[in-house]
Amino acid sequence: MSRPNATQVGTIVWLSSELMFFGALFAMYFTLYSVVPEVFLQGQEHFKLAFAVTNTLILVASSFTCQAGVFAAEKRIRSRQGSIVNIAKWGLIEWFTLTFILGAIFVSGQAFEYAELAHAGASFSASPHFSIFFLATGFHGLHVIGGLLAFLLVLARAFAAKRFTHHEEVSAICVSYYWHFVDVVWVALFAVVYLLDPVILGTMQGNWTFF
Repeated sequence: MSRPNATQVGTIVWLSSELMFFGALFAMYFTLYSVVPEVFLQGQEHFKLAFAVTNTLILVASSFTCQAGVFAAEKRIRSRQGSIVNIAKWGLIEWFTLTFILGAIFVSGQAFEYAELAHAGASFSASPHFSIFFLATGFHGLHVIGGLLAFLLVLARAFAAKRFTHHEEVSAICVSYYWHFVDVVWVALFAVVYLLDPVILGTMQGNWTFF
């Protein structure tokens, strides 16, 4: 029986600490909501659900492309073995490049949403709702950017390596752990920030817009 890889175990332990960090942010959100729920409902009227759903689906899709890259790495397939349009023959480089692009689109979408909210007068100090919204989603955005940098490092290592070995495979796997974690955290954030109150309290009507 093979021993677990120390790097992979260390990554999982580190992500456990990150889980506690985001857990604290969720606790802050629910605590503030319990104090001033009406402020949160008013703040949600500025959100555009269709845009948020689209951006979320992009990030979720990137998790699948990331895992496809891991599968290629486990088979020691560094780059595509056929036409670029034949994704069945893609290697780690192609899948991780696509994942990077999708992640960059997600971050750009989040920045666009921030700009739209700022234009509507929503700022960090505008209300408790927007304070925790910008804090939670902002920290998540920083984690996504960190993941994008990690993808660049793995891609650079894959290009530079004369031979694709177990070390490159482990690097890809550890980055995938992080990326899946970031993805799951965002799905939870999306459910709480964009969907929880409208679904439970029936505030889908009124000014809460889809577009």
